[in-house]
Amino acid sequence: MASIKHFVVIGLGSFGTALAKRLCKNGCRVTGLDASKERVEELKDELYEAIIGDATERELLQHLPLNDADAVFISMGEDITRSLLATLHCRELGGKRIIVKGVTAEHGRLLQSLGVDRVIFPEIEIAEDLADRMTWTNVVDFLSIDPDYSFMEVAAPDSFAGKTLQELNIRQRHGIWVVGVKDPLSGELTMFPAGDYRLSVDQILLIVGKPSDLGSLRDVT
Repeated sequence: MASIKHFVVIGLGSFGTALAKRLCKNGCRVTGLDASKERVEELKDELYEAIIGDATERELLQHLPLNDADAVFISMGEDITRSLLATLHCRELGGKRIIVKGVTAEHGRLLQSLGVDRVIFPEIEIAEDLADRMTWTNVVDFLSIDPDYSFMEVAAPDSFAGKTLQELNIRQRHGIWVVGVKDPLSGELTMFPAGDYRLSVDQILLIVGKPSDLGSLRDVT
Protein backbone atom coordinates (compact mmCIF):
# COMPACT_ATOMS: atom_id res chain seq x y z
CA MET A 1 0.00 0.00 0.00
CA ALA A 2 1.37 3.40 -1.01
CA SER A 3 2.26 5.71 1.86
CA ILE A 4 0.12 8.79 2.43
CA LYS A 5 1.74 11.95 1.11
CA HIS A 6 2.19 14.90 3.44
CA PHE A 7 2.30 18.51 2.30
CA VAL A 8 2.77 21.86 4.02
CA VAL A 9 0.77 24.81 2.68
CA ILE A 10 1.91 28.19 3.98
CA GLY A 11 -0.59 30.95 3.26
CA LEU A 12 -4.29 30.08 3.06
CA GLY A 13 -5.57 32.78 0.75
CA SER A 14 -7.71 31.83 -2.25
CA PHE A 15 -4.88 29.92 -3.96
CA GLY A 16 -3.53 28.24 -0.84
CA THR A 17 -7.02 27.26 0.32
CA ALA A 18 -7.95 25.75 -3.04
CA LEU A 19 -4.66 23.86 -3.11
CA ALA A 20 -5.04 22.57 0.45
CA LYS A 21 -8.62 21.44 -0.14
CA ARG A 22 -7.69 19.57 -3.29
CA LEU A 23 -4.75 17.85 -1.63
CA CYS A 24 -7.01 16.80 1.24
CA LYS A 25 -9.61 15.52 -1.21
CA ASN A 26 -6.86 13.49 -2.89
CA GLY A 27 -6.22 11.72 0.42
CA CYS A 28 -3.09 13.63 1.40
CA ARG A 29 -2.21 14.93 4.85
CA VAL A 30 -1.94 18.69 4.79
CA THR A 31 -0.42 21.00 7.37
CA GLY A 32 -1.82 24.47 6.82
CA LEU A 33 -0.44 27.71 8.23
CA ASP A 34 -1.83 31.22 8.06
CA ALA A 35 -1.78 34.34 10.23
CA SER A 36 -5.55 34.68 9.88
CA LYS A 37 -7.53 32.81 12.51
CA GLU A 38 -10.64 32.93 10.31
CA ARG A 39 -8.88 31.26 7.35
CA VAL A 40 -7.47 28.50 9.52
CA GLU A 41 -10.83 27.95 11.26
CA GLU A 42 -12.52 27.46 7.88
CA LEU A 43 -10.16 24.59 7.05
CA LYS A 44 -9.54 23.04 10.46
CA ASP A 45 -11.88 20.10 9.79
CA GLU A 46 -10.10 19.24 6.54
CA LEU A 47 -6.47 19.82 7.44
CA TYR A 48 -4.31 17.24 9.15
CA GLU A 49 -2.80 20.11 11.14
CA ALA A 50 -4.19 23.67 11.26
CA ILE A 51 -1.79 26.30 12.60
CA ILE A 52 -2.32 30.01 13.21
CA GLY A 53 0.90 32.00 13.03
CA ASP A 54 3.31 34.25 11.19
CA ALA A 55 5.17 32.35 8.46
CA THR A 56 8.07 34.79 8.63
CA GLU A 57 8.93 33.67 12.17
CA ARG A 58 11.69 31.09 11.96
CA GLU A 59 10.92 29.75 15.45
CA LEU A 60 7.39 28.86 14.35
CA LEU A 61 8.51 27.21 11.13
CA GLN A 62 10.92 25.04 13.09
CA HIS A 63 7.92 23.18 14.47
CA LEU A 64 6.51 22.35 11.04
CA PRO A 65 7.30 18.98 9.41
CA LEU A 66 9.36 20.60 6.65
CA ASN A 67 11.93 17.78 6.53
CA ASP A 68 9.31 15.08 6.20
CA ALA A 69 6.90 16.81 3.83
CA ASP A 70 6.77 15.71 0.20
CA ALA A 71 6.56 19.39 -0.75
CA VAL A 72 6.16 22.81 0.83
CA PHE A 73 3.86 25.30 -0.93
CA ILE A 74 4.23 28.99 -0.11
CA SER A 75 1.57 31.50 -1.14
CA MET A 76 1.87 34.76 0.76
CA GLY A 77 -0.35 37.01 -1.32
CA GLU A 78 1.18 40.17 -2.76
CA ASP A 79 3.72 40.71 0.03
CA ILE A 80 7.01 39.90 -1.69
CA THR A 81 9.18 40.52 1.36
CA ARG A 82 7.21 38.13 3.56
CA SER A 83 7.18 35.51 0.81
CA LEU A 84 10.97 35.70 0.40
CA LEU A 85 11.57 35.53 4.14
CA ALA A 86 9.31 32.52 4.60
CA THR A 87 10.99 30.82 1.64
CA LEU A 88 14.47 31.50 3.01
CA HIS A 89 13.55 30.02 6.39
CA CYS A 90 11.98 26.93 4.81
CA ARG A 91 15.09 26.35 2.71
CA GLU A 92 17.39 26.68 5.70
CA LEU A 93 15.18 24.45 7.82
CA GLY A 94 15.41 21.58 5.36
CA GLY A 95 12.35 21.77 3.15
CA LYS A 96 13.04 19.17 0.44
CA ARG A 97 10.83 20.51 -2.34
CA ILE A 98 9.66 24.10 -2.18
CA ILE A 99 7.10 25.52 -4.61
CA VAL A 100 6.26 29.21 -4.34
CA LYS A 101 3.54 31.38 -5.89
CA GLY A 102 5.26 34.26 -7.66
CA VAL A 103 4.00 37.83 -7.66
CA THR A 104 6.23 39.59 -10.22
CA ALA A 105 9.03 38.57 -12.57
CA GLU A 106 11.57 40.12 -10.19
CA HIS A 107 10.07 38.16 -7.30
CA GLY A 108 10.39 35.02 -9.36
CA ARG A 109 14.07 35.64 -10.05
CA LEU A 110 14.76 36.25 -6.37
CA LEU A 111 12.97 33.03 -5.47
CA GLN A 112 15.03 31.10 -8.02
CA SER A 113 18.20 32.57 -6.54
CA LEU A 114 17.12 31.06 -3.22
CA GLY A 115 17.03 27.65 -4.87
CA VAL A 116 13.30 26.91 -4.86
CA ASP A 117 12.18 23.97 -6.95
CA ARG A 118 9.50 25.84 -8.83
CA VAL A 119 7.94 29.29 -9.07
CA ILE A 120 4.36 29.34 -10.30
CA PHE A 121 2.27 32.21 -11.64
CA PRO A 122 -1.25 30.71 -11.62
CA GLU A 123 -3.03 33.53 -13.43
CA ILE A 124 -0.45 33.64 -16.24
CA GLU A 125 -0.27 29.86 -16.62
CA ILE A 126 -4.06 29.48 -16.73
CA ALA A 127 -4.42 32.37 -19.18
CA GLU A 128 -1.78 30.98 -21.54
CA ASP A 129 -3.29 27.49 -21.37
CA LEU A 130 -6.76 28.86 -22.12
CA ALA A 131 -5.43 30.95 -25.01
CA ASP A 132 -3.73 27.88 -26.53
CA ARG A 133 -6.87 25.78 -26.18
CA MET A 134 -9.02 28.45 -27.83
CA THR A 135 -6.52 29.14 -30.62
CA TRP A 136 -5.68 25.56 -31.58
CA THR A 137 -9.03 23.84 -31.96
CA ASN A 138 -7.46 20.46 -32.75
CA VAL A 139 -5.69 20.39 -29.35
CA VAL A 140 -7.54 18.08 -26.94
CA ASP A 141 -5.24 18.53 -23.93
CA PHE A 142 -1.96 20.23 -23.13
CA LEU A 143 0.50 19.81 -20.26
CA SER A 144 3.78 21.62 -19.72
CA ILE A 145 6.34 19.09 -18.43
CA ASP A 146 9.13 21.62 -17.88
CA PRO A 147 10.24 24.88 -19.54
CA ASP A 148 11.66 22.96 -22.52
CA TYR A 149 9.16 20.16 -23.18
CA SER A 150 5.40 19.74 -23.18
CA PHE A 151 2.90 16.93 -23.61
CA MET A 152 -0.09 17.38 -25.89
CA GLU A 153 -3.09 15.41 -27.11
CA VAL A 154 -3.97 16.56 -30.60
CA ALA A 155 -6.49 15.37 -33.18
CA ALA A 156 -4.57 13.73 -36.01
CA PRO A 157 -4.74 15.90 -39.16
CA ASP A 158 -6.95 14.52 -41.94
CA SER A 159 -3.88 14.22 -44.16
CA PHE A 160 -2.42 11.61 -41.75
CA ALA A 161 -5.26 9.12 -42.24
CA GLY A 162 -4.22 5.91 -43.97
CA LYS A 163 -0.49 6.53 -43.50
CA THR A 164 1.97 4.85 -41.17
CA LEU A 165 4.04 6.74 -38.63
CA GLN A 166 7.15 5.80 -40.60
CA GLU A 167 5.68 7.30 -43.78
CA LEU A 168 4.73 10.49 -41.95
CA ASN A 169 8.23 10.76 -40.47
CA ILE A 170 6.90 13.04 -37.72
CA ARG A 171 10.05 12.84 -35.59
CA GLN A 172 12.33 14.11 -38.34
CA ARG A 173 9.89 16.60 -39.89
CA HIS A 174 8.57 18.17 -36.71
CA GLY A 175 10.97 17.16 -33.91
CA ILE A 176 8.12 15.46 -32.06
CA TRP A 177 7.78 12.03 -30.43
CA VAL A 178 4.47 10.17 -30.85
CA VAL A 179 4.15 8.24 -27.58
CA GLY A 180 0.59 7.04 -28.02
CA VAL A 181 -2.45 6.86 -30.28
CA LYS A 182 -6.00 6.89 -28.91
CA ASP A 183 -9.29 6.00 -30.55
CA PRO A 184 -11.87 8.40 -29.04
CA LEU A 185 -14.81 6.16 -29.97
CA SER A 186 -13.62 2.85 -28.54
CA GLY A 187 -11.31 4.36 -25.94
CA GLU A 188 -8.52 2.02 -27.09
CA LEU A 189 -5.05 3.38 -26.39
CA THR A 190 -1.88 2.18 -28.11
CA MET A 191 1.23 3.26 -26.25
CA PHE A 192 4.59 3.64 -28.04
CA PRO A 193 3.27 2.61 -31.48
CA ALA A 194 5.75 1.10 -33.92
CA GLY A 195 6.72 2.75 -37.18
CA ASP A 196 4.36 0.53 -39.16
CA TYR A 197 1.34 1.66 -37.13
CA ARG A 198 -1.23 2.97 -39.62
CA LEU A 199 -3.41 5.88 -38.58
CA SER A 200 -7.12 6.11 -39.26
CA VAL A 201 -9.55 9.03 -39.22
CA ASP A 202 -10.46 10.84 -35.99
CA GLN A 203 -7.63 9.39 -33.91
CA ILE A 204 -5.88 11.32 -31.14
CA LEU A 205 -2.08 11.57 -31.06
CA LEU A 206 -0.25 11.75 -27.73
CA ILE A 207 2.90 13.69 -28.49
CA VAL A 208 5.89 15.12 -26.61
CA GLY A 209 8.19 17.88 -27.82
CA LYS A 210 9.37 21.44 -27.47
CA PRO A 211 6.58 24.05 -27.59
CA SER A 212 7.92 25.51 -30.84
CA ASP A 213 7.90 22.09 -32.50
CA LEU A 214 4.44 21.22 -31.18
CA GLY A 215 3.20 24.40 -32.80
CA SER A 216 4.35 23.19 -36.22
CA LEU A 217 2.16 20.09 -35.96
CA ARG A 218 -0.86 22.12 -34.86
CA ASP A 219 -0.70 23.92 -38.21
CA VAL A 220 -0.87 20.70 -40.27
CA THR A 221 -4.29 20.02 -41.79
